[in-house]
Amino acid sequence: MRIGRLLGSGRSADVFALDDGRVLRRYRDGHDATEEAALMSYLADRGFPVPLVHPVPAAPPRGDLVLQRLSGPTMLQALACGALTPQQAGRVLARLLHRLHGIPARISRAADQRVLHLDLHPDNVVLTPRGPVVIDWCNAVEGAPGLDWAMSALILAQVAVDPDGGPAPLAHSTLSSLLKGLGGSVDLGDEKAGFLRQARERRAGDRGLSRREVGLLDAATALVLGRL
Repeated sequence: MRIGRLLGSGRSADVFALDDGRVLRRYRDGHDATEEAALMSYLADRGFPVPLVHPVPAAPPRGDLVLQRLSGPTMLQALACGALTPQQAGRVLARLLHRLHGIPARISRAADQRVLHLDLHPDNVVLTPRGPVVIDWCNAVEGAPGLDWAMSALILAQVAVDPDGGPAPLAHSTLSSLLKGLGGSVDLGDEKAGFLRQARERRAGDRGLSRREVGLLDAATALVLGRL
């Protein structure tokens, strides 16, 4: 397998070109991507928009994923250039969460368990010609849908309350639109108990966040509560 140029880098992984139709996603710490590949294939089989997982002739390193190459901007890029409004972005994120949580869990047989992305935000949605596609499933678990909603809301809120963040106004409006799409079926709780509290604890324990980012969590939690 001949690896081409670097296409992009995230907090934990790099993406390289392979050919016109495939990319290699490689975790820098050697994180085992086997379960991630299995989950993405499971979701694709049920019609959820994820990059297709490609087989390779020989077993790749555990930290490698060979994926469909997507064309189009991320939702974040579309927001930044004005091609997408924050209201539209929030509605798309809400529809994706509702759609994801309509699929039964892959492993658990409990009726209330669903696949949770836990990192669904505008930079993890690619706006392709066939529609939005959700990327970066390394944080996915199975659990109650409310936690997924709370995580997405809190991630947006952290950007919205960042005094040095250029996209703060966009994040404010996207957050409001997202929460309008929540509906009355899920109670996120508050800063003391419930899904919002669980999401805050997860974000606070995320080693990929800087101390400054963690320091924004109190204000971000308050903003989410103010929008509910």
